[in-house]
Amino acid sequence: MSEVLKSNNKTSELQTATNFQFANSVDCVIFAYDGRVLKVLLIESDLPDYKGQCSLLGDLLRPDEDLAEASHRVLSEKVGLTNVFLEQVKSFGSFKRHPSGRVITTAYLALVNIKDVQLNKMGNALSWHAVSKINSMAFDHKLILDTCLQVLQRKIQEEPIIFNLLEKRFSLRDLQLLFEQILGIEFDRRNFRKKLFTTGLLTDVGEMEKDVKHRPGKLYTFNHEAYEQIKKKSFVGILF
Repeated sequence: MSEVLKSNNKTSELQTATNFQFANSVDCVIFAYDGRVLKVLLIESDLPDYKGQCSLLGDLLRPDEDLAEASHRVLSEKVGLTNVFLEQVKSFGSFKRHPSGRVITTAYLALVNIKDVQLNKMGNALSWHAVSKINSMAFDHKLILDTCLQVLQRKIQEEPIIFNLLEKRFSLRDLQLLFEQILGIEFDRRNFRKKLFTTGLLTDVGEMEKDVKHRPGKLYTFNHEAYEQIKKKSFVGILF
């Protein structure tokens, strides 16, 4: 026992002597769809090491909050969002991931309607970027972005979370384009719709698209009650 205590004391002394720095943070990967392209919300880095690069929206944890509270605070304070799909993905703790010291961050996946985001809260530093066009980011945020995109690609095939990126009323064309944007593949239009209708998850609202350049299509809503019935039958997978 004395040897263990002695070892612990040495560790404590070492940490004090080297001014060891340690912090926890959250980073939110905020995805949205503008009707054509899957986008992510980024902010210009204010650190000299990453001048000209963008980073995810995040912040350090406050002493009186947990991870979930911190992630909701980031969305509320920085983009004015309070009621959106938000899910923890994983933590990233590479030793040299932050130039200021040891910072372990937990990534959260957020899916929002692009019309609900208040970009003016952070001035010109905050902007949407096409996910497919991003090659590099500050810190290890490109890795975090890629990881969350992979999670999104998997989950939209298992759960109806994709509808968080659309208006409440949407066309089948918009839904197919969004699936294709996220998965990076193209679907046969007829087969896609046939498979979709077999799920029973869509309700025809009896209206058509307006003010579109293409031929107007029918509008649908997501049928939450049908999905709850599907879950009771241990249904796995929506389209694939």
